[in-house]
Amino acid sequence: MKKILILITLAAVLYGISACKQNKNPVTRSADGKLNVTTTNFPAFDFTRQIAGDKVNLSMLLPPGAESHSFEPSPRNIILVQNSGIFIYVGGESDAWADRILKSMNTSKMKIVRMMDSVDAVEEEIVEGMEGEDEEEETAYDEHIWTSPRNAILIVGAIAEALCETDPDNADFYRRNAAGYSEKLVQLDAAFNEVIAEAKRKTIVFADRFPFRYFADAYGLTYFAAFPGCSTETEPSAATVKFLIDKIRSEKIPVVFHLELSNERMANAISGETGAKKLLFHASHNLSKKDFEAGLGYLDFMRANIENLREALR
Repeated sequence: MKKILILITLAAVLYGISACKQNKNPVTRSADGKLNVTTTNFPAFDFTRQIAGDKVNLSMLLPPGAESHSFEPSPRNIILVQNSGIFIYVGGESDAWADRILKSMNTSKMKIVRMMDSVDAVEEEIVEGMEGEDEEEETAYDEHIWTSPRNAILIVGAIAEALCETDPDNADFYRRNAAGYSEKLVQLDAAFNEVIAEAKRKTIVFADRFPFRYFADAYGLTYFAAFPGCSTETEPSAATVKFLIDKIRSEKIPVVFHLELSNERMANAISGETGAKKLLFHASHNLSKKDFEAGLGYLDFMRANIENLREALR
């Protein structure tokens, strides 16, 4: 039933792509005639390159290996945005700077894709034991929407629609690529469902931030972590570390996760104290320079997550 619902969603997304019309106000193009497409982070970049290939000039503002939540655009970045035919950003707090920049520009010849508009966004959650649970802060929506493959399908559809609307000469190319890539995302979702169906437990522990709210909701997982997904903190309190250690011991949880580009100190300490195996669960928020140069993408990281999740839930 879940796969049927995903396929229905995929069909609706692709129907929307096929029905898109040419933009009445043509976007700016570069000297080579291609669209300049600028993305803020890696998921937007990777989804776009899977759809557009070499038909566009594609740029990513967040450098590989950089911390996304503290990123500030350089003058060169601002020029890239200004010269874009399509600009794709998340729309969350970590790229609030993008809204400020866009308001200062003439965007009449720019197609803007705010990825959070493609999905049903949820509020960031503070769970038991997590740093900040007693703090009263302004409600914020969790921006890590792509961590659910089901959301990724919707985001891919929105990007493809923007591409075929602004570049109708290559629309068939974009539709084919979007359909093929979306089918791989459907298969990814099915693989995660298979892991969940075979699991002996439904609880995961992160000795790190937790940018997987959408993922956990999609697959019915309970989670415990040191910080919420958008936190800029890296050093937890002794109480938080003790809570996670006690949780792993009491429920005999075999794996403690850390994120990509993490310093891993907390995961190392908890692993050493409990005997839980330390494993990476990649959020695809950003990637190392080495992985970027190797051409790795969202599917590569999420497929690796499948095997690590299987081990964590055994």
